[in-house]
Amino acid sequence: MNTPMSRRTTLQAAGVIAAAGLAGSLAGTAQAAAAEETGTAGDSVVVHPTLPKVPVNNSFTVKVRPVGGTWQKLGVYLAKLALIDATTGSNRAQNSSWAAFDFSGTVEVEVTYNTGGGEQVRIRPDSYGIKPEVLGSTARFTLDRPRNLVVQIDDKIFDCLHLFANPIERDVPAEGDKKVMYFGPGLHTTPDGTLKVPSGTTVYLAPGAVLTSQVIFENVENSRLTGRGVLYNSPAGAMFIRKCENVTIDGITILNPRYENIRVAESQNLTLKNVRAFSHQGWGDGIQLYCSENVTVDGCFLRTSDDCVALYTHRWDFYGDTRNITVKNCSLWADVAHPINIGVHGNSENPEMLENLRYENIDILDHREPQVTYQGAIAFMVGDSNLVRDVRFDDIRVEGFRWGQLIHLRVEYNPKYNTSAGRGIESVYVKDLSYNGKNADLSIIAGLDAEHAIKDVTFENLRVNGRVIADSTGKPKWYLASDGVPMFVNEHVTNLKFLTTAEAAAAAAS
Repeated sequence: MNTPMSRRTTLQAAGVIAAAGLAGSLAGTAQAAAAEETGTAGDSVVVHPTLPKVPVNNSFTVKVRPVGGTWQKLGVYLAKLALIDATTGSNRAQNSSWAAFDFSGTVEVEVTYNTGGGEQVRIRPDSYGIKPEVLGSTARFTLDRPRNLVVQIDDKIFDCLHLFANPIERDVPAEGDKKVMYFGPGLHTTPDGTLKVPSGTTVYLAPGAVLTSQVIFENVENSRLTGRGVLYNSPAGAMFIRKCENVTIDGITILNPRYENIRVAESQNLTLKNVRAFSHQGWGDGIQLYCSENVTVDGCFLRTSDDCVALYTHRWDFYGDTRNITVKNCSLWADVAHPINIGVHGNSENPEMLENLRYENIDILDHREPQVTYQGAIAFMVGDSNLVRDVRFDDIRVEGFRWGQLIHLRVEYNPKYNTSAGRGIESVYVKDLSYNGKNADLSIIAGLDAEHAIKDVTFENLRVNGRVIADSTGKPKWYLASDGVPMFVNEHVTNLKFLTTAEAAAAAAS
């Protein structure tokens, strides 16, 4: 049946029920509810129902159990990833794997690489320090907290397993609640490929739910999208949030959108939490933020075919500054372009700014971009009369990446994307940034000219392959500290400092 959209609508997809303007909601057979297993120590594991119509991938077999409990097998699904041919520009989609479960306490995980033949098993991010027990093609390890992991066999960065170990859901929205749009296990579609969410509404994607529509929050407040379900094959971007306030996105997985995973514009007071997203097609950004304020991105895993997290001001019919943005506790993997990108798009006629930006406790797992002017695991490409100021990075760990630069800070005029040069970059503080790898090209910090310059940039405890880069140590006195990165710095950069932790503490105390 089809009924008009209202926030009183609830959705149940254990069969072929369609509501809220939805048609073709399908589950070929009724899906079992999520199965919970409790161990002898009170630890619990919840295994999700099968995802209908989402292709599986048989490269890995994954089992989980609470301590003292029974092994349970997880569904392992296909994720498509991007690999750009640097000669032709063609995008050759690569197959990968992902699986998810919920748990509390301590859980044992067993991963078998079904192809066999691997010599080393690496659990990423490296910062987690997880060293598996390996027997043949099987690796076993324990988890005592929620984690977003990559299980990598040798150097196989595509034929790997992305494993999302969630906390057990609490305060699950009630099916039948007048303010809940409830998607149970099964496949859900909409006639026009969109789901428009009213104010004061919770959209809940239960474990095993698959929604093949773009979710739109526009001119709404106090709404949520939560659950353990999947947004799959969205015909445009997977999610669009515009002119909203107090919107929360929590716990969902996004697979194979045609464009970006999440676009936010002209909104305030948002939380994007525990989102896992994969893309492989062109313009497949992870999270784009335009002209928005007071946004927190927390605990997300983004493996994308364009920038993982991109912050802008004006573009199209979006207007306004971007400020008070926090990105924390995330893992970022850019198969194309940048893990972190700031400042490209803006308003040349009525200049805007990006300010008070915070990046904390982030693992950058990869960066691959052949184009030199678009490189940078951390990139400021400031154009369109934007001013970027008051930016802080704390505890950023960059693992060995394939192709690109560690740091790219430029005020620029790029006619392909800009109608004017950026105004400048001011007051950037980078604390405890580490890079361990061998493929980084020459980093760049460069103003455009004296009127479009960079000033007041400080690196505290910058470590490149374990070596601290500082003005005072580890080099001949006449060398520049930036040579140790290595990094090119031009004449339109002033008050650039490289400090040790002790020097920074002494300066703060003085």
